[in-house]
Amino acid sequence: MTASTYPPSADTFWADAESHLVRYGGEFTREIIDRAAGSFLFTADGRKILDFTSGQMSALLGHSHPSIVATVQRQVATLDHLYSGMLSRPVVDLARRLAGTLPAPLEKALLLTTGAESNEAAIRMAKLVTGKHEIISFARSWHGMTQAAASATYSTGRKGYGPAAPGNFAIPVPNAYRPDFTTDDGSLDWSRQLDFAFDLIDAQSTGSLAACLVEPILSSGGIIEPPVGYFAALREKCRERDMLLILDEAQTGLCRTGTWYAFERDGVVPDILTLSKTLGAGLPLAAVVTSAEIEEEAHRRGFLFFTTHVADPLVAAVGNTVLDVLIDDKLDERARSLGAFLRDGLAGIADRHTVVGDVRGRGMLAGLELVVDRETKRTSDELGARVTRRCLELGLHTNIVQLPGMGGVMRIAPPLTATEDEVSLGLTILDQAIGEAGAGL
Repeated sequence: MTASTYPPSADTFWADAESHLVRYGGEFTREIIDRAAGSFLFTADGRKILDFTSGQMSALLGHSHPSIVATVQRQVATLDHLYSGMLSRPVVDLARRLAGTLPAPLEKALLLTTGAESNEAAIRMAKLVTGKHEIISFARSWHGMTQAAASATYSTGRKGYGPAAPGNFAIPVPNAYRPDFTTDDGSLDWSRQLDFAFDLIDAQSTGSLAACLVEPILSSGGIIEPPVGYFAALREKCRERDMLLILDEAQTGLCRTGTWYAFERDGVVPDILTLSKTLGAGLPLAAVVTSAEIEEEAHRRGFLFFTTHVADPLVAAVGNTVLDVLIDDKLDERARSLGAFLRDGLAGIADRHTVVGDVRGRGMLAGLELVVDRETKRTSDELGARVTRRCLELGLHTNIVQLPGMGGVMRIAPPLTATEDEVSLGLTILDQAIGEAGAGL
């Protein structure tokens, strides 16, 4: 064992990373991040990078928001962690306040750490309450990396790990840009697609359909938003089969789409709602919210989800501060106005570059799909990689989703606290990167 040298040289840093870190998903970005503030990351070699993904789509209020910093400093010095059977004021306050942001009958909350954990708990609750075990999700879903959540995840990560949990089924994604079922004019016939999907589900089910777990806007699936009316019809399919509807709003919840929750657009209230990412604004906080009726039945049947960090006071206090900032700064309105500004900028990029096939999303969650040919919608993994790489070189961090059958989709989710100047800077860099990367095709 040798004494540490601080700070290590860049060469030493990367040598240590390669020697001692498990690689958990592709290659690491070759930047050493020293600090972050607001909408920007700062590297060890002095570069300033605009963060167009809010960290892992989570830093809703930007990095090191003063109110979050003050809350963490105060709370960690007084009460940070408890035995899981004990309660504190921040936990009860956050549960009460979350219920206040939601329509009836969503009023009972379980506070956890990650999106995977909240989906795990929701699935576990749904199975216990219904007495059934089969789960339906979208074919391009991402719900997490733990067992039940991973079994309901179809966008990636299914190969090589042995059997998934039994009773998981995928239904097609209603993708208006790449429709599989079409009307006479070539547009997506989502109603016929949904009927077909459930015909297949009914043929495969053993009669034990417990829940349907879906995202209101698929993010890792390529920023795909089902059409208006789809979720009402999906809920009816669930009701016909005595299933629960679980909505995963890890990335869409808490004002990002311009309303407090993305499901508000459709007037459909889920039986169980899962939150994460945005709730902690970058810190590990998640929640499962359901009705008193479902919670009572789950409790009566002995619902167990006793984990090390359930109902931790430190992150609950952060969650309360997140709600304070969202309300005080009217960030739902901000997401609508800044989101319209972002969307206009992306539309302008699409007008200038033929490699942009589609622009979509809602509020401050946008997707820009890259294609080689607009007519055929032919894709190119190389194009997406080149755009992403050039963006980083120019000082913009963004994310590319590359899935079979789709072009590279730029996922764009700046903090709700970003300024118009910062969004403009990101759009300018993205415009340049697309122009340069597409020129060689």
